[in-house]
Parts: sequence; structure tokens; C-alpha cells
Amino acid sequence: MKIYVPMDSAAKALGAEDVAAAIRTEAKARGIEIELVRNGTRGMIWLEPLVEVEIDGVRHGYGPATVGDVADILAGDSAKALGPVEKLDWMKRQTRLTFARVGVINPLSLSDYEAHGGLAGLWRAIGMDGAGIVEEVTKSGLRGRGGAGFPTGIKWKTVHDAAGPQKYIVCNADEGDSGTFADRMIMEGDPFTLIEGMAIAGLGVGATKGYVYLRSEYPDAIRVMRRAVEIARGAGVLGADVLGSGRAFEMEIRVGAGAYVCGEETSLLNSLEGKRGVVRAKPPLPALEGFLGRPTVVNNVISLATVPVIFEKGAQYYADFGLGRSRGTVTLQIAGNVARGGLFETAFGISLGEVVNDLGSGTASGRPVKAVQVGGPLGAYIPVSNFDAPLGYEELDAKGGLLGHAGLVVFDDAADMLQMARFAMEFCAVESCGKCTPCRIGAVRGVETLDRIAEGDGAAIPLLTDLCETMKDGSLCALGGFTPLPVMSALTHFPNDFATQQEAAE
Repeated sequence: MKIYVPMDSAAKALGAEDVAAAIRTEAKARGIEIELVRNGTRGMIWLEPLVEVEIDGVRHGYGPATVGDVADILAGDSAKALGPVEKLDWMKRQTRLTFARVGVINPLSLSDYEAHGGLAGLWRAIGMDGAGIVEEVTKSGLRGRGGAGFPTGIKWKTVHDAAGPQKYIVCNADEGDSGTFADRMIMEGDPFTLIEGMAIAGLGVGATKGYVYLRSEYPDAIRVMRRAVEIARGAGVLGADVLGSGRAFEMEIRVGAGAYVCGEETSLLNSLEGKRGVVRAKPPLPALEGFLGRPTVVNNVISLATVPVIFEKGAQYYADFGLGRSRGTVTLQIAGNVARGGLFETAFGISLGEVVNDLGSGTASGRPVKAVQVGGPLGAYIPVSNFDAPLGYEELDAKGGLLGHAGLVVFDDAADMLQMARFAMEFCAVESCGKCTPCRIGAVRGVETLDRIAEGDGAAIPLLTDLCETMKDGSLCALGGFTPLPVMSALTHFPNDFATQQEAAE
């Protein structure tokens, strides 16, 4: 009997380790021979721990499973039975490209990875020159998944064309935005796809060394990635002769010390070099003078992990999904006050309302939805009136929003938006690297100004607006530059939350 129990951090937090131990104990007591596979999560977090039992080649789900459910699950007579996992509505409605193997394979089995299409993209890339690899990525329309959505192909071409004795690939795995967990899920559930994507990037731009900058708060991802690199190196996927191609690419895992600003690429590079994580002025761009002053590709985990499927299936296949300039799929991370949170991969273009009300089934509290913050703590609060907005970079920007890493945090009508605006300013004040005045000082003044408004000083609202303009236009990086987004969106869309404070004081 083949049984799957996730080793993903979310599943473990919900009791997966105890369930796995109970399955081993119960199977031994019954004299049943089992093969227990620790896979990644399917992304249906409300069903975790999700136990899957393979019956005639079809995996049947049971969840959310507890230790007390184990005996009935092994007997095939459990009230937690969900039926074939692939036929569940959440799974059927997805277009899984980047996450095709997550939750399906044993994350640390290279043979399992290859059996599900792994390394096909790298083999194809080996038969191409650097310019051809870069052109394929450009044609796919792949854009950065970590923030501004910059076209990946343009970044790669800049590094490819740059002169330098050494070039680098740096993966930004410092996933610090609230409501985001896609990077962690990939690294814990399908680490070889990230390794393969980085190797293809290296072959494309002429880089022979790569680094994954991984946040210290992800111990399971660190463990899995380190082991996966060892396995890949031992199998010749990494090293001086990648898959016998005569071309070299080596990589290692570096762990950050815990700073939100190190999610910004130049701060990350400083930290990677052993320096204090502060923002660098641009130009020069990292693509020209990045890690150790050399041409460097800095891409997010999801961007690099998507590269293998582009090379496996072709750039046009990937580009055929999506809308406008947002091509391919988006990995939605649904969190906050929501009934059904988790990861859902689909083509760009799905509406915010469908994500929250249909996929997420509304709020966990049962109260009406008030707003959704999209794109992390620096993202705008989108009101219900804008839920018709399709999720795409330009489309959401037209509504005053920021797609960013596609993390969605849901709030019900009990949320105080003035206090949420204050949190944004306080967060910026705490996490600022201190390099530039608009961010370092502006965020502190922002907290003070919002406190004045909360105490009934309505005259401080124009001052808050002016301060946000200064931060947006004058900050060196997105931390100070984007903090005005949640503040001004809260003020614009929920003015009553600000006016009520003044009226209460009067």
C-alpha cells in the first residue's frame, strides 16, 4: 500500500508528523506493508494534513486527517474520504505548470522528478546556444514574480550581452510578504525544478555559479534545498560538466539573517556579499554590476522554477495562457480571513471576486468581505467594488493595485482600515534599512500623522497625503516607495474609517 503524507511546513504545522507516525504504527500493528512517501502539499491548506492512498494507480484523499482517523483510513472506511484527489474541484480548475509536480512526487527523488517531466527542459537547453535560450524565455513572456513584473528575457539578455570574467545567477528566495508561501512550497515540494531553472539560466547568460538566498525562517526549505543540491551534484546535473554537456554550472544555498528589505535585490546582494543589507543606488543595475560587481541575474523563485516547463513544452505553449502582457500562469496564494486558503495556479485573467468568493468561499468568520490586500504588506487594499478586476500586472495597476508575488490577504467588515494604514507605516519604519530619508524618517512621521487622525485631527489628512507623495517619489527602493499604496488605498476606498475616528473624538 502506497501512502502519501505531506512534509510541507503548513501540513506539519497542522499535525502531519503525528499522522505519519500513527500510520507507521497502525500499519505495523495490522501487519500491512506500506510505502510512506513524504510529498509536498497539494495547496488545499484547509484539508491538511491530506493523506493520499494509492488504489489501483489512483490517489484517493482523506482530510483533514487526525491521528484518530488513521485506523479508518487504512481500513478504507473513513468519514474523511474525499475521493480521487485529481478530481477535486480545486485541482480540476487549475492550470498547473510551475506547480505540476508539487504534491505529486517525492521532492528528493530525482528519478521521480524525471518520470514527471523533470530535466526535459535542461536537456533541450543544452542543445541551444546562450542567445537561443534567452530568446526562448523572451518569447514566453515570462515576467518577474517577485514584485514589479519586469520581463525576464530582457534581464537575461542584458546579462548575456554584458562583458565580465564571471557572471552569476542569484535566486531571491527571501519570501517576506504577508500571505505568500509559493516559494516555500516549491522549495519544499519540488526543489529540482528550481535547480533546473537556475542551470538553464546559467547556460543562457554564461554564468557558471548560482546562489539561492533563502530566509532563515524556512528551516524545512533550507534542509530540502541543501539536500537537493547535493543529489543534483552527485547526478551530474550540477558541476563542471552539466549532464555531459561540457558546460559548467554550480550553485549553493545561502541563508539570510531575517530582514524584509533583503527581499529587494540590491540589499540582497549586499547581504550575500557579507555586508549590511542596505539598498544600493541604481544605476548601475545588478545585471551589469551585481554580485561582487559582476553581471548578475536576480530572479524570484517562481520565475526560475517556471523556466523548465517553458523549455519542456515550448515558449509558445506557455505564452498562449494569460491576458494582455501578463502571459502564462499566476500562482495565487489565498490567505487571511478566508474559509479556504491555499495555493491555486491558473492563467492570468481570473477576477479577484472569483478568487475570494468562489475559490476562497468568502471569509472564515462568515462576515462580509471588506477588502483584499494584494501583493504583500506594500500592496493596495482592493475594495469589493473593484472585485471585477482581472488579475494581470497592468490590469490591477489600472485599479490602483500591485500584483507583486500574488499573495492575497482577505479582511472582513470588522477590519479598521485606519489601523491597517498605520500598520503599513509602522512596518516600513521597523523594516527600513535607513539608507534614504523619505523611507527612514517618512514612515515614522506617517505613524505619528495617522495617530493624530485617529485622535480626531482631520486636518492631518492632507499632511498624510503629501507625506505619501514624498515617500513614493523620493525613496530609493520599493519599501518606502510602495508603502503609500496601502495607506492611500485605505484612505481612498474606506474614508468612513478615517472620518469615524474624528467624529468619535468630537
